[in-house]
Amino acid sequence: MARENINETSLAMLKEITDWEGLFDGAYSVRQDGSCADMQSTATIKIVPKTDNPGIDIYIQAGKKKDIVYIPACVTKSGVDDVVYNDFHVQKDADVTIVAGCGVHTTDDEGARHNGIHRFFIEPGAHVLYKEKHIGSGAGKGLRVIDPVTDVVLGEGAVLEMDTQQLSGVDRTVRKTNAKLDKRAKLVIRESLLTDDDNVAETDFEVIMEGEDSSVDLISRSVAKGESRQNYHSHIIGNCRCTGHSECDAILVGNGKVNASPELFAGDLDAALIHEAAIGKIAGEQIIKLQTLGLTEQEAEEKIIEGFLTGVE
Repeated sequence: MARENINETSLAMLKEITDWEGLFDGAYSVRQDGSCADMQSTATIKIVPKTDNPGIDIYIQAGKKKDIVYIPACVTKSGVDDVVYNDFHVQKDADVTIVAGCGVHTTDDEGARHNGIHRFFIEPGAHVLYKEKHIGSGAGKGLRVIDPVTDVVLGEGAVLEMDTQQLSGVDRTVRKTNAKLDKRAKLVIRESLLTDDDNVAETDFEVIMEGEDSSVDLISRSVAKGESRQNYHSHIIGNCRCTGHSECDAILVGNGKVNASPELFAGDLDAALIHEAAIGKIAGEQIIKLQTLGLTEQEAEEKIIEGFLTGVE
């Protein structure tokens, strides 16, 4: 990777939002402050810059198993409003991991924003693991904003697993995901979301199952600390014989507030859909138990939150 094109702020964020340890093993495109800082294709993954919009087309060929591509984006200074359009074309029976992620860093009173618009066209039998982390950083008082949009079309028997995390420091975010599933297609989403101070986060999922025996499993875990606010909405639509599950669990700390509204629509007698939602505070006995092991109250709270967001009970 051509490190001379990537500044120190980006390098620090890359370590946090990807598994980067000095280089990327495979295809990659690193975006910095609204433009491409470095890019590399491989024999099985071709990355092509768009000509009509900022962004890239990623073509993932069939055949190779456990392929990987990295597409992180870093905004390293105030005043940047970065909008990018990335399209993933995943061929039949391909097996690929996509490591995305974004960091937004402010340096003064002016805000900064990244708006990543990702579209997935996943052909029959393909398998995609999509991993995405978002962070905000910097001493600047300007708002750090990340607004991801994800549109998915899953072909027959295709599988998409999405692991999305918002770690810390993002002042404002609107997260939208839309998916359409063909026969026997499977969508699995795991979302972890942490807000603090006066952060505001909005999450909106819509999944439409049009193909027989398609399925979706959506699990969202969030923690609202300080004076932060979260709004969560999921809409699962089953228009055929299918299965759908939505689970939204949230923890309140301080004056945090969460509004959760899972929604189901069954348009077929054989659509089996279920949703669960729970919002509450950390149980006092959990804190006490960890304190008996030598942790302070604050350390115990942080440990519980970490385990909750990572799914470790």
